[in-house]
Order: sequence, then C-alpha cells, then structure tokens
Amino acid sequence: MGNRVVVIGAGIGGLASAMRLAARGCDVTVLERAPQVGGKMRTLPSIAGPVDAGPTVLTLRDVFDDLFDACGTTLAAHVTLEPLEVLARHHWEDGSVLDLYPDADRSEAAIAAFAGPKEAAAFRAFHRDTARLFDAFEAPMMRAAMPSLAGMTGVVARDPGLIPAMAPGRSLAGALARRFGDPRLRQLFGRYATYVGGDPAASPALLSLVWQAESRGVWTVGGGMHRLAAAMRAVLEGLSARVICGAHVDRIEVQAGRVAAVHAAGHRHACDAAVFNGDPAALHRGLLGPAPVPARAVTPRSLSAFVWSFAARVTGLTPAHHNVFFARTPNSEFPEIARGRLPSDPTLYVCAQDRGAGAAPKGPERFEIIVNGPPRAAAPPDPEETETCRETTFTRLHRMGLSFDRLPGPDRLTTPEGFATLFPASDGSLYGRSPHGTLAAFARPRARTALPGLYLAGGGTHPGAGVPMAALSGRLAAEAICTDLASTSPSRRMATAGGMSTGSATMGPARSR
Repeated sequence: MGNRVVVIGAGIGGLASAMRLAARGCDVTVLERAPQVGGKMRTLPSIAGPVDAGPTVLTLRDVFDDLFDACGTTLAAHVTLEPLEVLARHHWEDGSVLDLYPDADRSEAAIAAFAGPKEAAAFRAFHRDTARLFDAFEAPMMRAAMPSLAGMTGVVARDPGLIPAMAPGRSLAGALARRFGDPRLRQLFGRYATYVGGDPAASPALLSLVWQAESRGVWTVGGGMHRLAAAMRAVLEGLSARVICGAHVDRIEVQAGRVAAVHAAGHRHACDAAVFNGDPAALHRGLLGPAPVPARAVTPRSLSAFVWSFAARVTGLTPAHHNVFFARTPNSEFPEIARGRLPSDPTLYVCAQDRGAGAAPKGPERFEIIVNGPPRAAAPPDPEETETCRETTFTRLHRMGLSFDRLPGPDRLTTPEGFATLFPASDGSLYGRSPHGTLAAFARPRARTALPGLYLAGGGTHPGAGVPMAALSGRLAAEAICTDLASTSPSRRMATAGGMSTGSATMGPARSR
C-alpha cells in the first residue's frame, strides 16, 4: 500500500496490527516508551533468568498461527510451544486437589472422583453448553469488527436453544450456583470472570464460555511468554518495519480534522494513520491531544493485581505450570477489593514458569504469583502494604503445602500503583473497562475512533482482555486502516514507465502549471 502508519505502544495488540500492516506493504513505525516490546507481557530479572510479570496463559493458538501466516512465516519457526496436559491444578484449604484437562472426558472423570457422579454430570452439561455458546458467538462477537446487540439477538433467534445456556439476566456466580451443588466447583468456574478483570457476582453468565477457550488447549512458550513478543518484533523487523523503544509519545498531531503525525522525544513522525495500543482511558483524558474516546467506553475500571515475580527452589507439593490456591471463603476477596483494599483472604494464582510437559527443573525455578487487587492511581509503594501482601501470600501457600527456600523482596512485587505508573491513565487496571453488566461487551471502544486516522488496539478495546483477544484487536485495527486508506486514496499509485517524466516536443517549452 505504501501508506505510513505509526503504532503507539508495542503491546501484543500493537505488534499484531503492525505485523499485518507491514505485511500489506505499509511503511510502519512502532514507538514504545518502555525499554522492550511486549507491553504488559513484561519481565523482571531473577537468578534463573527473566521471569514473566504479566500474562501467563496462551490459549486460542490459531489466532497466532493465522497472524504469522499472514506475514509469510509460521509461529513454530519463531517460538517453541508445548501443549499442557494439565490445564491447571486447583487446591483448597481442606487439602482437596483437582486437575482439569483439555480432554473433557478426562476432566469429567476427575470431577467424578473429586465430587461425585452428580457433579460430573453437571460438568458434562456445562461443557456442552459452553461449547455451544463459544461456537455460536466466536465469529459474530469476538472476531467481528462491530458486534452489536442486534447481531447477537439474531444469532439467538436462529438458535433459541442458546438461551438457557446464556442464562440471561444472571451473573456468572448465580448461573453456576444453579448448575453445581459443590461450592468448590462454583468457586473454580467462577474464577474465569477474573480473567477479564471482573467479580463473578457482577459479571454476566455468558463469561462461562471462557472455559471453552481454555479447554481447547493451553500452551507454554519456551523461555517464557515474553519470547512471543520478541518473536513478533523479529517478524516485524524482517518486514522492514521500524521498532523504536524508549520513545515516549508526547502528542498526536491533527491537521484538517485527521491525524497527521505522532510526536515522540522531540521527533515528528508524519503518518497517514496511527494505532494507539495503550489504555483508551489515556485518550479519554486527553494525554495525547484531542479526546476521541468517551467516558462510558473506559469506565468503570476492571481489577488490578499484586504480582510477585521471582526465582526460588520449592519444597512440598508438586506444582503444575498453572496452579490456583483458593480462598477459604469463596469470593470473599471481592467486597474488600471494591473498597480499595488488599484482600485479607485472597485466591492465589501461581505460575511455575519452568514447569511444562517435561521434568521439574534442577535448581531455582521462576514463579509468578498473582493476587487480585483494586485499581489505583500511580503512587509510591506502601512498605506496610507490601509486607502485608508478602505475609498473606506466602503464609497461605506454606499452609497449603507449597514452600520456597527464599522469599522475594519488595522489588519483586508490582502493585496496582506500579501498574498505573507503567501504563498511563490505566489506574492500574489490567483489563481496561470492567466486564460487569449484561451489555459490558458492547461498551468497549472499537478499532475506529471519532478522530479520522486514529485507531485502537489492545486489551482495553474490543474484543477485550487476554493475549489472543489483544492480537485479534490488532487484526481489526489493521483491517480498518487498510479499508479506510484504500477508500480515501484519490488514485491508485502507479510507477511511471521509463523511471522519469520527460517533456514533449510541443509542450516542452511551455511554462509549468
């Protein structure tokens, strides 16, 4: 196409849009304020190497296979992916443990042994219904540029049997209470609301289909999730795109009512279009100039987190790659989070980064531990809260059978205030707009903004949070740009035969118009 596009932010959404645009022939420049690409897919150093401090779960692999294929290569040529046999290992205070698997029959058998045949039958119905929902709504909702309530209604009108599975008007917690008698299973499947930053009691029942995204396969990325972002950068640069890190964007320049350039570190990057891969709240607050994003698209805010990233040797129980240690009282953390507090009885997620399908690593291994928390504005860390978080986290894990030979220091913790500092205007929210409410999925910003030439990508935009969703947002942004630039081009660019223009015998002496 030959058009100039500047991508602001090298998160997964920004990198995905840049890759597709570069593959289409656009002149692409990516500007990233951090020292490395990846956005929230970031790392902290440890004695065992870089440890992930952001997303840990890779699902819907086909999204990335398609992305790399569009760039003339393959995902397997750039990263090593291994499917997990155990999707996640779940622990409760009473000592009970439940593994779930990508094979639904195997998960059903595990639930039968864990909670009895009645609960296994309930899971079988849950899996069947969520699969039906996922297949019905993946194309018109998750992969569509402009999903609408009317479109969703049309899907249901063609298949009214979807209505009971959707549980309209019910929260995820309410719908699960009608399905499962065992409170542990309600607690487990209700946790999927937190994948997009929500409280199960306030998030719509339709979020149950997150289970399907996970049950269809979870992969580990060799070396850590950050290797995926590095691979995307490598493909980009192979397509002659420029990736500039340490480039803080100051403003978006507008001329004649549309984007004309992006200014970063005193340099003006002229462009025909720009993709903003940051929290859309930054645009709403006018941090880069005119505000093309309304408040309803970015508020209320989703959850934040307290994230430990460190390396240590472990003793006690054997962790899987993904592990969940549930709170004593189901969902007791959310009222405290709503009041802006660090929860006193949190559910803990533990990623044993170096544990995949192979044997346990020898020596120190890398861990990421996530505690749900409230969104907060940027501020210096509170030493007292940091120590409370450390005590709460590691005392709970030790009591439940997982111990570490060394505990991380305060510099290994990223707090909500820390996330707010890293990602301007986010208030530390990790998932953008809250998923609470029946119509929350339709309220997120879309790829196009009200400002011509400015587009959005990332977890804060449609189709929402999560690594594959962010990559899909990049695809939607790239497709919108290609469509709009093609429609506004006055004529197709063509080469001049002979390489240069020459005057004719009759018009050569005339004055040029």
